[in-house]
Amino acid sequence: MNFIRGLVKFICSKIFLIQLVIAVAMLAILAYVTLQWLESTTNHHQRIVVPSLSKKSLDDIAIMLEEKELKYEVQDSASFNPDFPRYSVIEQNPKAGSEVKKNRKIYVTLNPSGYRKIEVPNMVQKTRRQVEPKLIALGFKIGDVTYKPNIARDMVLELRHKGKRLKSGTKLMKTSVIDLVLGDGQGASINLSN
Repeated sequence: MNFIRGLVKFICSKIFLIQLVIAVAMLAILAYVTLQWLESTTNHHQRIVVPSLSKKSLDDIAIMLEEKELKYEVQDSASFNPDFPRYSVIEQNPKAGSEVKKNRKIYVTLNPSGYRKIEVPNMVQKTRRQVEPKLIALGFKIGDVTYKPNIARDMVLELRHKGKRLKSGTKLMKTSVIDLVLGDGQGASINLSN
């Protein structure tokens, strides 16, 4: 019981109350100074609006971002998009209109120089029904369809691109037009080695 009375007497004493007020004041001053320091070092109120970099070249974005005190980093190129100029920005992160702080990195994805090249598979001696979906699935377009005398109707005798005969394994740009030469089903088989 004496212990509790002594504790209550100490808590109510003038010395304890003075020390408590000093501790609270020191804590408040330390918190204020810390918050001011954090605000000045983290640029808390600073806001820079990210510009739209879409369809701009690397040279253009370097100038634009330098003026706004922002940085950029190029990520891997995407699939070719014909709606955008070659080597221009297709995507950016953060998006245009976002608010960021000074020296923030803007990540950009560039449009490559063109479609990638795809190997033409061996389609000779297969039916048109087999060949057309396969070529379209690979990214090619079907052009003119012509017929030659051959015993097999709609059998692919050769593939052509810009008038030249294609061999299997030839690489063409995606979206290239491939013409089909098919058998007409009425003629005799002919030698196509020429």
